[in-house]
Amino acid sequence: MSSSGNRILYIQYTNPEGYPPLEHSSRILGNAGWQVLFLGVEAPGSSMFRFPPHDRIHVRNISHSPAGWKQKLHYIRFALWVMIRVLHWRPRWVYASEHLSCPIAWLISLLPSVSVIYHEHDSPLSSQGTVFHKVSMLARRKLAHRATLCILPNRHRSEAFTSAIGCRKPALTVWNCPRQDEVIPPRKPKIDEALKIYYHGNLSPDLLPPTLIPAIAKLSGLIRLTVVGYETNGFEGYINKLRASAREFGVEDSIEFLPPRPRRELWPIMRQHDVGLALMPPRSDNFNLLHLIGASNKVFDYMACGLALLVNDSPEWRNMYVDSGFGLACDPGSSESIAMALRTFLHSQDLIRSMGDQGRKKILSDWNYETQFSPVLERVKGSSL
Repeated sequence: MSSSGNRILYIQYTNPEGYPPLEHSSRILGNAGWQVLFLGVEAPGSSMFRFPPHDRIHVRNISHSPAGWKQKLHYIRFALWVMIRVLHWRPRWVYASEHLSCPIAWLISLLPSVSVIYHEHDSPLSSQGTVFHKVSMLARRKLAHRATLCILPNRHRSEAFTSAIGCRKPALTVWNCPRQDEVIPPRKPKIDEALKIYYHGNLSPDLLPPTLIPAIAKLSGLIRLTVVGYETNGFEGYINKLRASAREFGVEDSIEFLPPRPRRELWPIMRQHDVGLALMPPRSDNFNLLHLIGASNKVFDYMACGLALLVNDSPEWRNMYVDSGFGLACDPGSSESIAMALRTFLHSQDLIRSMGDQGRKKILSDWNYETQFSPVLERVKGSSL
């Protein structure tokens, strides 16, 4: 067998290439001289997600399996595949990045020569009551106690995680920021009169509220909306509902729906717009949806591209983004409130440029993944000395 050297293995029981934080951390590690290998599962519709090429980063995905008994066998196959690769490739670190990978990562953590990092992007919901979910949650608790580092993208989620697993050491909070090299140069002054607003990500009433359509209609064709996204389980057909609403309000020519695409292809689209939408509900029964400050990739992506922000009018979001000068706030449940904020943007191009430029500078200075990930990188690098 070859020496483990500076090798890190990422494991995830879904497609890791759909997660920007994994792209960022792996590139940071690759640039620091580490050999990086991803082992994952190509979920349906995820083949469009691909990391940018890097000499030290390699991705291996197996095909997915439909739910049922075949999926149980599929998971065992995946676990054996991962264990064989660990024993053969001998990584110094294993980076598990969602709760479904916890049973495998916990077994790996028992090996004397491997250190494990657990990074939880979305906190598992307690409503999922399957046997496998319960096994995964038990392994999650055991892994949290054995892992060298546990990482979550939001302070509230980190505190809830530490409390739930009864671990003395606090989990690290690493925001889902872009990299510094993704920040665009300063934007040029607007030429056209229309206000171009933009959204990318999951398409659901909670993230792209239906009140947005009548709000656009209130501004007499002066708004152009571009949506790049995909429907998720439970919200199939939501795009068609938005299209129907746009026809009803007579603004279908003002809205463009684009299919999802690799993350790096979003940048040329974003930079053609003025305002990025982050209209998450200020109240929700969904723990992850309620605690999105720092965990929402899209808001930081907008800032990296120099877009002003339109966010929900909750105290936490207002304090983070509005009081800091990066955008405006509105009530996502009120078309009148949304229209009022859009009207303010429409009549002040200087405000848009100022907010967008402040956002760019903030990403460059400290809201970037290099800064957020630095405590993890130092720990990993220290183990190779």
